[in-house]
Amino acid sequence: MSTSPIERAADSFAAELARHRTDRGLTKKQLAILMGFDPSYVSHVEGRRHRPTEDFARRAEAVLEASGAIWQRFREYDELRHGRSGGNHREPPVPGQWLPPGTGLVVERESATLTYADEAYHCVIRRELYNAGTDPVTRYLVRVAVDRYPNDPGRSNRHHREHPLTFAELQLAAYRDDGGTRELMHWRAKHDRDAFKEIWLLFENAEGRFPLYPGDRATIEYAYRVGRDKWGPWFQRAVRLPTRQLAVRLDLPTDLDPKVWGAETSLSSEEGPLRTPIQRRDQGDRAIFDWATDDPPLNARYRLQWRFRGLPPDTEPDGPGPGVRVQASDRMRGIGIVQRGDDLLRRPARQLDLPREEHLAREVVDRLSATLVRLDELHPFSKGVGIAAPQLGLGWAAAVVRPADRAAEPVVLLNPRVVDAAAETDEQYEGCLSFFDQRGLVPRPLRIDVEHALWDGSRVITSFEYAMARLVAHEIDHLDGHLYVDRMSPGVPLVPVEEYRDTGHPWRY
Repeated sequence: MSTSPIERAADSFAAELARHRTDRGLTKKQLAILMGFDPSYVSHVEGRRHRPTEDFARRAEAVLEASGAIWQRFREYDELRHGRSGGNHREPPVPGQWLPPGTGLVVERESATLTYADEAYHCVIRRELYNAGTDPVTRYLVRVAVDRYPNDPGRSNRHHREHPLTFAELQLAAYRDDGGTRELMHWRAKHDRDAFKEIWLLFENAEGRFPLYPGDRATIEYAYRVGRDKWGPWFQRAVRLPTRQLAVRLDLPTDLDPKVWGAETSLSSEEGPLRTPIQRRDQGDRAIFDWATDDPPLNARYRLQWRFRGLPPDTEPDGPGPGVRVQASDRMRGIGIVQRGDDLLRRPARQLDLPREEHLAREVVDRLSATLVRLDELHPFSKGVGIAAPQLGLGWAAAVVRPADRAAEPVVLLNPRVVDAAAETDEQYEGCLSFFDQRGLVPRPLRIDVEHALWDGSRVITSFEYAMARLVAHEIDHLDGHLYVDRMSPGVPLVPVEEYRDTGHPWRY
C-alpha cells in the first residue's frame, strides 16, 4: 500500500494511464509500440517498476488523446518528486521529442492580442507551429465568432441576423514568418454565417506555395478587426491542437476604467474561474492585461471578459458581470437552436424527395454541419453530438451525427428509420441541445440498424452500436417528433446540469 504523497501520485498516474489505455482497447504492448518504446515498457510503468518520465507522459498523452488527464497526473507526480528532492532545475523539453509519428500539427506557442481603439476591436493571433505529422501542411483552419450581447443570446442572434458580420469588414490579413522571411498567405472561406466565419489560411500566395513539411517549424500570424457594434465584451481562445503555451493579452484604454475577469472550461470540468490571475500593468493611456498557461488540455476554452466602468450605462457593451452565469440553454437558443416547448419539435419531419431535392438536402446538411462547428465554441462534447433539422426550425428528415472520436467523419442521415434493434439495452445519461440545462437517464438498444437514403435516392442499411447507436437513435427520435424524455422510465427525474457528475467522459460500455 502506498503511504507517501509521491507514491500515491505515482499510483494515480499509473491508474490514469491504464484507464485510458483500456478505454482505447489497447494492450500494454500495443501502446508501447505506438509510443515508440520497448514492448514491455508500458507494463513496467503501470506495474510501478519504472517511474514515469516527462517524455513517456507526453507520448502517452498524445497517443491516447487523454485531453490532458495523463499529463496532469504526471505534473502532480513530478512536482512532488522535485519538491522532495529539493531540486529546482529541470531540463527544458526538446520541442517535438515527445510526439510520435502521425501526431500532426502542434502549436508550440500561441499569443493572442485584442486591442480596443477607434470604436473597434483589433485582433492579432500569432502561432508557432511544428509539423509532427507525416504529410505536408498546406492550409490552416481559423475561426472568427462574434456575440454582441453574450448575456442575452436571443437579442444577440437577432442583432447579427440584421447586421451580419462580413468578410469585407474583417480586413483579414495573414502571413507566414519563416526565419525572418515574411510571406503573405492567401485565404479561402469555408463557412460564412451571420456571426461566425471559418477560414482556411493557405500556405501559398501569388508567388508560389510554401507548405509546412514534416519536421519543420513556421510561425503564422493573422489579424482582423470587428467594430464595437458587433463585438461583445469577451475574448475566447479554444485549444483545438496540442499546445505547449497559450498567452492572451487585452489592450484597453485606461480612461474607460476596464474591469477584467476570466473563466475556463474543459472536457473534465464545468465552467469556473481562471486558475491563475490576470496581470494588469498600465502603459501610458493603455491598460494591458496579460494571462498565460502552459500545456493547456485539448478542447479547453479560456474566456476573458470585461466591462468599461467609465462609460455611461446606456453605452456600455452588454455582458455578464463577474459571477453571473449564462444558462447553457440560452447559449443554444442564441445560435438558433429551437428549444423545448416549440411545437416544431413535436412534428414528424417531412421526407426529402431524392434525388429531385438533392440541392435542398445538401443545403440543410450544410446548415446542420455549420451549427455543429459553432457548437464547438460553446461546449466540449466528449460523448459525441448530433443535431436534427427540426432543431434549426427546418422541417426536413435530415440529421448529422458527429462521433466522440473527432478523427471520424460525421454521419449524415437522410430520411432515416430504424429497421431493427438489439434486445439488449442499457441506461445512460443523455443531454439535448433543445434543453441543455438538464440531463436524463435514458434506456437505449445497444445496437440499431438504420435504413437511410443517399444523395441519389438509393437506400442503404447501416448498423450502429453502443455510443453511436445512442446518438443516432436520439436524432431519429427528433425526426419522428419525440424527445428523450419520452423514452425515460416513469418517475425518473431529470438532473440539473450543475448536479450532473459525468461531464467530460464518454459513455462507458
